[in-house]
Amino acid sequence: MTTASERAERGRVARKRVPRSSHGRWIPSSQRPDPLAVLERESVDRLTELVPIRYGRMAVSPFSFLRGAAGVMAADLAATRSTGLTVQLCGDAHLLNFGVYASPERTLLFDVNDFDETLPGPFEWDVKRLAASIAVAALQNGSTKAKAHRAALVATESYRTAMRRLAGLGELQVWYERIAVEDLASLLRGTDRARVKDRIARARRRTSLQAFGKLTEKDGTGRHIVEDPPLLERVTDLDRVGIGKIFSDYRSSLSEERRVLLDRFHFVDAARKVVGVGSVGTRCFILLLEGRDDADPLFLQIKEAGPSVLEQYLAPSHFTHQGRRVVSGQRLTQAASDIFLGWMTGPEQRQFYWRQLRDMKGSAEVETMSPGLLRDYARLCGRALARAHARTGDRIAIAVYLGSSDVFDKAIADFALRYAAQNADDYAALSAGIAAGVLTAAPGV
Repeated sequence: MTTASERAERGRVARKRVPRSSHGRWIPSSQRPDPLAVLERESVDRLTELVPIRYGRMAVSPFSFLRGAAGVMAADLAATRSTGLTVQLCGDAHLLNFGVYASPERTLLFDVNDFDETLPGPFEWDVKRLAASIAVAALQNGSTKAKAHRAALVATESYRTAMRRLAGLGELQVWYERIAVEDLASLLRGTDRARVKDRIARARRRTSLQAFGKLTEKDGTGRHIVEDPPLLERVTDLDRVGIGKIFSDYRSSLSEERRVLLDRFHFVDAARKVVGVGSVGTRCFILLLEGRDDADPLFLQIKEAGPSVLEQYLAPSHFTHQGRRVVSGQRLTQAASDIFLGWMTGPEQRQFYWRQLRDMKGSAEVETMSPGLLRDYARLCGRALARAHARTGDRIAIAVYLGSSDVFDKAIADFALRYAAQNADDYAALSAGIAAGVLTAAPGV
């Protein structure tokens, strides 16, 4: 077994190999892939009729572009020097992939909440994507470069100090670490506190029962999902045999007690749903199930899982099933996870993962945040990311690498500003491509 001092030495060796100050550099390589070509390659296996919606959503703002361009940034991060200090990466750790959700005990937690791109890799990749998203959001909200730099610095400082604290804790203490929503209000003052409390209250109301009232209606043929084409379209070609096979495969990925719970529900209806920004065009469905009676609904989301955008630059997942890769990454890094997380293989051998559609989930309205609130939120995200990384990586080595000074913090904040400028250029290229007819975008959908 490796001792704590040997783990600390790993961090010191990594610091010599990749100095902390070197993370501040960003100069695009002459071999840098064309960002539009990256997006087009990702669209090849997507539903053709939905791809214009993806481009339309990415074209809304520089921050929206960044959200959809995880593959673009993955290629850029792969061109930088790596510390070799590996964690289970979120893979797409931008600001809106953090939020609140309910634990199985019905406690609201704040954590990373998107794992489509999860894969083991160098810890700094997640930190850089988070910091870059903060800088992009701050500049888009009208902040100066100095304030954007400060916000990215605050997040990185929070990550570093949290990691150093976690490095001093025992294994079980780290595993049980969590951020409850009560911690959020204590960080804020005045109108910001009231605003956050309102968002938390709204998240508590986002349940299957609320979705039931919003997304379904009852007519002479029974209860069904209300269509809203092209964003929500009922699936009409599912037969009982097909549903039975899908449920059997998914059910086998759950633990025994959760299989018993799932068996208490029966299928009512299904629909294809467009979700997010970067995910648009991948196959995603929602299923309406009914338990005790019509007032006991359960909505499950079935989302296609392809290879992580990181996989062409890092070692491939040891899971052959991409849905299982996503579920495993989520369970490894989240403080608590959805009881209905599972996976299965669908038609055409496509791989999917399952989760609840709404389980008191909520995210921030980053685009309307004041500079002060954005800094507070960035600090919270940095802390949450450190907690996630500490569960799967060598937290002692990472803490020693980060050190007690702000060298790493400043370097990442420098990178964030430089990458925000790169993102602005890429966003302009997308806008120009749409204007020239090279790409087709569906605005406002």
